[in-house]
Amino acid sequence: MTSTDTEEIMRNKAEIYCAAAERCLSDVTSKLIQWGASPEAMERILSHLLEERYLDEKRYAQAFVRDKYRFNGWGRLKIAMALRQKGIPNEPIDAGLNEIDEREYRQTLKALLQRKRKTVKGKTAYEQNGKLIRLALGKGYEMNEILRVLKQPTDEDSLE
Repeated sequence: MTSTDTEEIMRNKAEIYCAAAERCLSDVTSKLIQWGASPEAMERILSHLLEERYLDEKRYAQAFVRDKYRFNGWGRLKIAMALRQKGIPNEPIDAGLNEIDEREYRQTLKALLQRKRKTVKGKTAYEQNGKLIRLALGKGYEMNEILRVLKQPTDEDSLE
């Protein structure tokens, strides 16, 4: 088998890999390295994938934001950090994050904190809130959003 045959096989494998799910440039580059592509072949394959729109950083960022927000309950900070680690430029990250509805975002955070409040143990309300804040920060929510939600009266408070 010649090197052009091998490159064509890798290109086809890369097309299938990209068609199966949204991928970013760094994911495909890692796969090509794993498959043993030469740097020249890798460059040609990646440019082909970009030209044919198998790869699109903006589309990938939007899908990533949607998935991590809806299914994992991540906040904006954690999502942005994960995308930066994958080498996505700031512009597509911002475009993806702007698609998150503010009201829905706050409701998701509120539901997370209310659900966790039932199981968090603390001697004082201050200690409980500290644990809730750490949880929300770990999920990638912004401190000002966390404090805003914690200061809102809960449904349970109005029942007492």
